[in-house]
Amino acid sequence: MENGDIPEDANEHCPGPQSESAGKSDACEGCPNQEICATAPKGPDPDLVAIAERMATVKHKILVLSGKGGVGKSTFSAQLAFALAARDFQVGLLDVDICGPSIPKMLGLEGQEIHQSNLGWSPVYVESNLGVMSIGFMLPNPDEAVIWRGPRKNGLIKQFLKDVYWGELDFLIVDAPPGTSDEHISIVQCLDATGVDGAIIVTTPQQVSLIDVRKEVNFCKKVGVKVLGVVENMSSLCQPIADFKFMRISDDGEQKDVTQWVWEYMKEKAPEMLNLIACTEVFDSSGGGALKMCNEMGVPFLGKVPLDPQLCKAAEEGTSCFANKDCVVSAPALKKIIEQLIETNGWSILLSNGA
Repeated sequence: MENGDIPEDANEHCPGPQSESAGKSDACEGCPNQEICATAPKGPDPDLVAIAERMATVKHKILVLSGKGGVGKSTFSAQLAFALAARDFQVGLLDVDICGPSIPKMLGLEGQEIHQSNLGWSPVYVESNLGVMSIGFMLPNPDEAVIWRGPRKNGLIKQFLKDVYWGELDFLIVDAPPGTSDEHISIVQCLDATGVDGAIIVTTPQQVSLIDVRKEVNFCKKVGVKVLGVVENMSSLCQPIADFKFMRISDDGEQKDVTQWVWEYMKEKAPEMLNLIACTEVFDSSGGGALKMCNEMGVPFLGKVPLDPQLCKAAEEGTSCFANKDCVVSAPALKKIIEQLIETNGWSILLSNGA
């Protein structure tokens, strides 16, 4: 328990050796460290001092959260980082999803490794002004499962915050795992003294997602993190009609591709239709979606991002959707949301000051 770290053999909900309830709470029952924690002297965690010093060169810290997995949180984090870097901000992207690190893939950095200097761990750079840190860079095999208990995860998060040398940053974007678990508490506690601008919460429109997002909003309120806004991702499937395939289904269920026939028919009868964007709802949003939830909970609604196959392709290829001329529906929606964030929070002044 050197430096007040939670030992690896601690119980799952260990309050921490520096807590006043260390060794005395219900979570401590049966822990091999219970007696040591109960009698150990209490005091400030020296790691928090090191973290505060390291984070002193970071102007703005943004958490990207989601109530549940699979809503596109990491995709949004990656594209937010690309967008801010394209505006000449100095950007860092920290992936603290320990068990499911997808950021290296989404930034085109698979197979890269972390290097160490006398200043600490060096991020892996996409561009000179966009650095990335993830446990994905530390795994010898990308298919390796990370089977860690909470204390070990929290220890790595601390290490990322105090040992990574980012240099001068305008923004540090923290891509967190879904839910409101140990990692979330750890990141908020570690960054508390350095100031967190707030959290962006990503959801999909259906109630099964919004139920969990309400919990995420309440988590932010309880720990004192400002909700910068909620993004409704995959609000509908939108893509140019020219990208669709058309099928005819027979009575016995057999599918026949009639795309060529449809194309020839439209060219002849209605050529103006070929430039249309086709949209359809994928998830049930009859309950009002994220906008209604935001109005009820008193948090900002940032906007909707459609489910765009071209955005999915950009994420798979590790590229920016803003540099892809085929992302005709998702890129404008994301750009509008990011511009709103910059203006609402006064971040544009960084550029005018020569950031």
